[in-house]
Amino acid sequence: MLGAGNDSRIATRAEALRPTIEKFTEIVAWDLGFHQDLSKTKADLAIVLGGDGSILRSVHQMGYQQLPVMGVNLGKLGFLADVAPDELPELLPKICAGEFRVAEHLMAECSLLRGKQHLSPRLVLNEVVIRAGPPFRIVDIDLYIDGDWVTTYSCDGLIISTPVGSTAHGLSAGGPILANELQAMAISPISPHTLTNRPVVDSADRVYEMAVAKPLSGTAAVVDGTMLDVLQPEDRLRVRRCKACFKRVEVPGHSYYRTLREKLGWGGRLNPGR
Repeated sequence: MLGAGNDSRIATRAEALRPTIEKFTEIVAWDLGFHQDLSKTKADLAIVLGGDGSILRSVHQMGYQQLPVMGVNLGKLGFLADVAPDELPELLPKICAGEFRVAEHLMAECSLLRGKQHLSPRLVLNEVVIRAGPPFRIVDIDLYIDGDWVTTYSCDGLIISTPVGSTAHGLSAGGPILANELQAMAISPISPHTLTNRPVVDSADRVYEMAVAKPLSGTAAVVDGTMLDVLQPEDRLRVRRCKACFKRVEVPGHSYYRTLREKLGWGGRLNPGR
């Protein structure tokens, strides 16, 4: 059991759900602070209580040994945490009986290349971002794919996102929504200076690199919302497919397009009388 215990509201609700969860499962770990190293934990399932941010943190806790994750939404939007707390009494017996599917989603790995050094790689579930940062002027970011120079973006930042991350920062920047099981990456500039710069979708089997020849003092690389490092001239940020994958428990009655429809408000209809 994992969750954002630093939020008192979520911690209280998580404790209230514990008797229900214990009724149907054997809990081998209970961590509401994201403190434990879960890379060697033996379990059939990880139940994450909170929102998508909690799932992000739990994924990084598990490292390269990912457990199937069921997200229970105690947060706000919840694209990944799409199970409501009041569904647990009905869902848990079905899950224990094997009435679920595990969908495997692409994850990436980000490495910072600094001269002859390759700094420790970081797992990526959502996205890798170069942000211009203070003094808040646009920067020129070079994009390379499989070693070939693609273009130079003059922008506030550049996002390379996985399909799972396409509904996160990339969506806010005007990027495309990718179905979660696609094997692809989306490249989305943030506020590009040239209007012809548009998001690009390409294969996950390619190697993507970003470089900033003249970074600002605050230009930084950010991975899944956490700063990796402040960039130096000639640094390269390399993003490629990872051998690990995110394993999401799909429960009966839930689907990807249902989630999009409900979370993005796609339920409206045109009124021909107006």
